[in-house]
Amino acid sequence: MESKSTPTGRVHIGLDVHKESIAIAVYRFLFAEQTWQTVDVGEVRNTPASIRKMVAALQEQFGADLHFVYEAGACGFALLRRLRDMGCTCDLVAPTSIPKRPGDRVKTDRRDARELAKLHALGYLDHLFVPDTHQEAIRELVRVRMDLKASLRSTRLRIGHLLLRRERYWRQKTKWTKAHRRWILDQKFEHPGDQISLHKLMEWMASLEHHLHDIERDLAREVDNWWLAPLVDSLRALRGVDRLTAIVLLAEIGDFRRFPKAGAFMAYLGLTPSEYSSGGRRRTGSITKTGNGTVRRILTESAWTYRFAARETRHLQRKAENASDYAKDRAWQAQKRLCGRYQQLIQSGKDSKTVVTAIGRELAGYIWDIACHDMPEQPTVA
Repeated sequence: MESKSTPTGRVHIGLDVHKESIAIAVYRFLFAEQTWQTVDVGEVRNTPASIRKMVAALQEQFGADLHFVYEAGACGFALLRRLRDMGCTCDLVAPTSIPKRPGDRVKTDRRDARELAKLHALGYLDHLFVPDTHQEAIRELVRVRMDLKASLRSTRLRIGHLLLRRERYWRQKTKWTKAHRRWILDQKFEHPGDQISLHKLMEWMASLEHHLHDIERDLAREVDNWWLAPLVDSLRALRGVDRLTAIVLLAEIGDFRRFPKAGAFMAYLGLTPSEYSSGGRRRTGSITKTGNGTVRRILTESAWTYRFAARETRHLQRKAENASDYAKDRAWQAQKRLCGRYQQLIQSGKDSKTVVTAIGRELAGYIWDIACHDMPEQPTVA
């Protein structure tokens, strides 16, 4: 592989991080010999004291210009923040972005650390965005809420399937209303086991609904004290984007200005078409589905609202009350553009799901534009 960067005096250190241990390898350029050198440092325990001792030893041996790199994983950002607090440079990379040699079937912690250090030195690794601690905490709340919603949906399906297997049919159109719940609790079965199963599932569903209500309240309280809270109001001006959707977008993405243009944001979400072109032939396929699947899913859900004609309803006006004038103007432009685009593509014979995916891609562009324009200044941490 040809190097993408010129040799510098930096010392690149690859870390293979696990819960109990960290494997360390150094990759540096020796100017006297005009060659690269790999040094296996060994392993240290993954504890604050061991990390401080390791950094001090590396600085004493190789100098102060240390550049650490490790793969994102279950250990999170704690090591990165600790190294940065100690004055070191540390980057995080996605495991999927690390190139692998075909046929390489040898994997060890030290070998992984050496490869990380080498690829980092040669400039082959793209660095991940690292959220601040408040954004990370809100992201955790958002993901716990999503897990609760998934469990709630699963529990409701199990209740419905139990009733269906016992030939108990709810004839009304709407489910999970008060009347529907009373009807479920009034069901009597021949075998006590069915009765116990139904009541336990109903109790579990009620518990999940209670926890879901609590976490949504806690999430709203956390967002009120967040530096990105004003941007939530601006994004709500868009059709299909309400408070919770805006919170999920900001919790997952953070600072939208890290994307230089709207197309880069769309590509990050995996909403751009895949392509296989060769020999003068250009072939495009379905969307790549790379990047953040949570944001891609909620944007697709929001895009369904543009199947109706563009209009200024009282609900949309109420949502946009606290939005900036720029956000309101762009939201109306988005409505006219995307509603018309939906009808145009449907009339051309496109499948509705394909059309909604295309609308979601364009909606991502409007979200990026509003977020970049109305992004507040991040407060400095003392």
